[in-house]
Amino acid sequence: MVKKTDRKLERNRRHARVRTKISGTAERPRLCVYRSNTNLYAQIIDDVAGNTLVQASTLDKEVKNKKSNIEAAKEIGALIAKRATAKNIKEVVYDRSGYIYHGIVKELAEAARAGGLEF
Repeated sequence: MVKKTDRKLERNRRHARVRTKISGTAERPRLCVYRSNTNLYAQIIDDVAGNTLVQASTLDKEVKNKKSNIEAAKEIGALIAKRATAKNIKEVVYDRSGYIYHGIVKELAEAARAGGLEF
């Protein structure tokens, strides 16, 4: 009998494996993405100090699109880049949190790059 794979467990394994290799510092913090069925979240984190420097999500008042889709990903990417440049953050490490670099995760990254972040 073929067993169904637990997609959430597999994503968490991939995320843990990647997190052993990348870490955010004060000079180059980590841009972490999380997507749920309803919302999309992005944070810029300094792992050494354990602080979230900048955050943006579909729950913010400035975001027009309140769903977890490609249009919202473009808005969140642009918003996180704008907030990061306001705090003099130019270079980040992109952490896709075990998600495939496709669709929403890819559009958020490209919008952040277009907004001025380098990774």
